[in-house]
Amino acid sequence: MKKCTLTDVLIHRILNLQNPAEAMCSAWEDERDDLMKQRGQAARAGAPVRRRAAEFKKNLPFLSMMFIPVAMLLVFNYWPMVGLSMAFQNYRAGAPFLGPKTVWVGFKWFKMLFGNPLFGRLIRNTLLLNLYDLFIGFPATILLALLLNEVRSVALRRFTTNVSMLPHFISTVVVVGILRNFLSVDYGIINQLIANLGGKKIDFMGSDKWFRTLYTLSGVWQSAGFSAMVYTAAIAGIDPTLYEAAAIDGSTRFKNVYLITIPSIMPTIIIMLILRIGSLLGSGYEKIILMYSPTIYATADTLGTYSYRAGIEDGKTSMSTAIGLFNAVCNVILLVIANWGSKRFSETSLF
Repeated sequence: MKKCTLTDVLIHRILNLQNPAEAMCSAWEDERDDLMKQRGQAARAGAPVRRRAAEFKKNLPFLSMMFIPVAMLLVFNYWPMVGLSMAFQNYRAGAPFLGPKTVWVGFKWFKMLFGNPLFGRLIRNTLLLNLYDLFIGFPATILLALLLNEVRSVALRRFTTNVSMLPHFISTVVVVGILRNFLSVDYGIINQLIANLGGKKIDFMGSDKWFRTLYTLSGVWQSAGFSAMVYTAAIAGIDPTLYEAAAIDGSTRFKNVYLITIPSIMPTIIIMLILRIGSLLGSGYEKIILMYSPTIYATADTLGTYSYRAGIEDGKTSMSTAIGLFNAVCNVILLVIANWGSKRFSETSLF
């Protein structure tokens, strides 16, 4: 048996071990080693926490810059969700929508909406307008981006890009005013041209047959250039060596488009398509209200315009809220379905 030295006793005391005078030094050493190992493991376990704390402190000035955007998101996007409770109340403008005098009516407004004779027409018109835009406007933006990419002159490409983006910054009121001026029966240039060619003037703005076409084409003219920038940026990220290798193999510019460019930007196209499908029931009412009149309600009346009339003109705030909630829930369902389909048949999805 090894005799315990004073140093061993002191170490034993420091480590708070029991019976230093009676235990063997080998037992002390084993216990000391175990304790030191535990302390080392604890120090290693705390290292990631200290590292994350150091990184947080280092990035705190940058994280503080997110305070205003997050605050705006909470105030303007999440706090208004409390107002969705109005869809289940008999709410009157000016009254608090959460209080002891609140009259809860359950799903009364939803039942009135689904039982409305106009409900089928509203759904049909909303879907058709968005499908027109999906099948015409969505491919138009991709086609415009592909055409801009094929322009070899840098100056001409910049000029064309700027010209195509300008309509996006024109107010919707101005766009509709341009439509009315061009298509007026009395002095519109289009009708004047038709009359000079021996045809009969057409009341484009007052005909329900022309509303969807005018709404869609004017929307494409206004937004295609700006929306194409997403695909232009995606095209700019394609590896140039792919085109160089294709040129060596004798590929033409047209073949490069559908063999290199389109497959390379397909993930971006899929993401934008999923987002577009997720808004098939979300038609904005501003442009429609500026364009329509009672004579074209048959094709122009949508969920958005009916919600406007119910909430603003008729004072049925709860009905308007119920329509908005129904619209949002349907769009979320469509988004989830589109994302599920994309994940099932491709490698690209939102979540």
